[in-house]
Amino acid sequence: MSKKTVINIGLCGFGTVGQGVWKHLMRARADLESRLGVCLEISAVAVRDLRRKRTVKIPARKLTKDAMSIATDPKVQIVCELMGGTDLALKVTLAALSAGKVVISANKALICAHGAEIFATARKHGGHFFFEASVAGGVPIIKALREGLVANRFPHIYGILNGTCNYILTQMEERDEPYDSVLAEAKQLGYAEADEALDVQGWDAAHKAAVLAWLAHGIWVHPDRMIVEGIDRITPADFKNAATLGYGIKLLAIITRDFVSNELSVRVHPTLLPEGNVIANVSGVYNAISVTGDVVGTTLYIGKGAGQDATASAVISDIGDAVALLRNRKGMHLISEVPLPAAGGLKLAPLENIRGCYYLRLTVRDEPGVLAKVASVMAKHHVSIASVIQNPSEVADTASLVLTTHESHERAMRGTLRQLNRLASVVDKPLLLRISEFKA
Repeated sequence: MSKKTVINIGLCGFGTVGQGVWKHLMRARADLESRLGVCLEISAVAVRDLRRKRTVKIPARKLTKDAMSIATDPKVQIVCELMGGTDLALKVTLAALSAGKVVISANKALICAHGAEIFATARKHGGHFFFEASVAGGVPIIKALREGLVANRFPHIYGILNGTCNYILTQMEERDEPYDSVLAEAKQLGYAEADEALDVQGWDAAHKAAVLAWLAHGIWVHPDRMIVEGIDRITPADFKNAATLGYGIKLLAIITRDFVSNELSVRVHPTLLPEGNVIANVSGVYNAISVTGDVVGTTLYIGKGAGQDATASAVISDIGDAVALLRNRKGMHLISEVPLPAAGGLKLAPLENIRGCYYLRLTVRDEPGVLAKVASVMAKHHVSIASVIQNPSEVADTASLVLTTHESHERAMRGTLRQLNRLASVVDKPLLLRISEFKA
């Protein structure tokens, strides 16, 4: 019997995800080696603190503080970049790719900021880059787009890409509790970071949306060119209003392409979804993505979007693909290696072409004529009111005014908000949410 090839793997970063990869790779090692036909060896692990106690046992001889030494070690064929951040992580990634290695990453911020450079380096030097764990944790959305759905063009991709926000919104709705108290609980449970801004203001989901937009349409859209809004101004009253109107509220990433005008929009914001929509009913820390292809129709992907086990599952899946690539390097050319070229003439949609219906909540002085003034402002911007709900406000002598609109567009709504903010009868910053009638 011929001796099996040994594949040496280096882990750069040994926090929650890195320890999960070690734990599950060791647990399933015999099965994986049998299926892949190789011996898997984690030969080196880069850490910040050599003396730190960890939940998994690892031989001290495998530990190093020098991540670059793993990236450049000729014996290491697969480098797992699990450090996070965009400084050292980028240096390690580029060094490994320049040496012709396979790099596996869970770092959506790195890919969003430096994806073009990373893939150009991989092409130039014969390296390969895998990143299933960067979006939606254990949900195999990257493989679906790059492999299973390759025959399709994608007019619509939307979904829940941040489990922290979905947990907070779920608890607010189910328990009728305010944002601040649910956020504090989420931090205690480990679902939210000490500095929650990246999650709750929408930026984490925006980084992931950038990766999906590139996979589906071959164009990098930086988050500062998206509409990005968070969940921190949503109240329990908004869930009640939404339910009255037949909707739930989710923080969604939405990627829409009009193939006639060849315009793309990428946005992240709280959205009212019909109560019968599957994604509207995905709760807790789960992620869910709906992908509509012009050949296959609509497919749905739901599962744990974060956490040690889900992310480790995705990293190990990429290790399996990387081993297959290394064993068949001469004859194998994975779709995942090559970034799709941006379709000729594809451009970002201007605000007036991003259309939809809207939910607008205002806190106004409880006095005659206020609704007429609000309606006048909206009429000036050609925004038509579809419904009105008026509720008492917690602030004395004020009322909560909730309006929904017929179809309008982002530019008109921005103008409307600017003018409403200047009305003396509007006593707090208006809250604008989008309404999307996705059917699945």
